[in-house]
Amino acid sequence: MINNLVYIEKELAGLRNELKNHSLYKKLHTLEDVQVFMSLHVFAVWDFMSLLKALQVNLTCVSIPWMPVKNAELARFINEITVAEESDFDAYGAIKSHFEMYLTAMQEVNSDPTKMNEFIKALQTNTSVEKALENSEIPNDVKEFVNFTFDTIKTNKSHLIASAFTFGREDVIPDMFINIIEKASLDTNKSYDSFMYYLNRHIELDGDEHGPLSLKMITELCGNDAQKWAEVLETAKKALQLRINLWSSIEQQIMNRN
Repeated sequence: MINNLVYIEKELAGLRNELKNHSLYKKLHTLEDVQVFMSLHVFAVWDFMSLLKALQVNLTCVSIPWMPVKNAELARFINEITVAEESDFDAYGAIKSHFEMYLTAMQEVNSDPTKMNEFIKALQTNTSVEKALENSEIPNDVKEFVNFTFDTIKTNKSHLIASAFTFGREDVIPDMFINIIEKASLDTNKSYDSFMYYLNRHIELDGDEHGPLSLKMITELCGNDAQKWAEVLETAKKALQLRINLWSSIEQQIMNRN
């Protein structure tokens, strides 16, 4: 099982390096660049929560009557991540989801939340995710990224959902956000406490805690099943490629503005 994980990491190395060294980071020079980035990246922040909730539904008991779960260790891991992602302390001690923290950070840097707010309002009127995305005026690569998330969830296969969660998200977020912190030159005349807190909080959680535990979750879910390991790799590659496409799309939007 360890060898399977090592093999997957090796197979993903090229895509991970492409993502880590994406030219988008070199385009994040001004506050205006960061505003564009956040206005689109917020969709990835939002849809991550549905991946997490799908895992919580599959790996813990959220129905009544309650019944013991198959793997209490996985249940604890998912519940711990849910607590952190859905009800964490923000920079000022208030309890918020990380999505709400991100919206606060967007407000702090004057990033336009209109498209995300319209998308959420559509969902609240029982519009499907697919239809809400179709009606949203966002780049196609953003739509494809979110649609892939929900297509993966619809399979109801925990190892596939965990793959998108781990290799497309948790396992790469530290690399991406470290690059953003290093490359983004924010206006030093103003404090961006919420934005920097959000970034550093994810580096702390994803790099030190969630990332390694996510890899353990993959191992537990796949066991000795060769087909599951192959499907995990296929999903991971697709998730990483769509993240790269998302980054390229955001980069193009920044270049168009400039």
